[in-house]
Amino acid sequence: MAWPWPERKKHNAGEWTGFLERGVIFEGKLEASGTLRIDSTAKGTLVSHETLILGEHAVIEGQIFGQRVLIEGRFTGTIQARGPVEIRSNAIVSANIDTPCLVLEPGSVFEGECRIPNGNEETRPITIAVRSPVPVAESPATT
Repeated sequence: MAWPWPERKKHNAGEWTGFLERGVIFEGKLEASGTLRIDSTAKGTLVSHETLILGEHAVIEGQIFGQRVLIEGRFTGTIQARGPVEIRSNAIVSANIDTPCLVLEPGSVFEGECRIPNGNEETRPITIAVRSPVPVAESPATT
């Protein structure tokens, strides 16, 4: 008796479709229909039709085409997002970004240019170089 071949089901919005853990090294093009989390090293093109999460251990170089992008690790390259791009605290990003919404959490590092569309489908470039402030030790009071 032959075993039936499992059918591929369509992914619902927000459904997890993949995870690359630490220790994985990937080079090439990776496309996901649902939410994808990467905590590994990758070089190439990442395409996500839902949410792409670059975890705290991610070291990525290349291009991202996505709906929503959350970055907790390191990224260098370009990002084209139809939804928000969030750069979380401790993330280090050097990129040119096209997005309708850029969120920078305190403690994050972003260097590059962000293009945000205005109401007329045009984009306006915003050059941003943001580094989290380094606390300066207070000098002791002199008496």
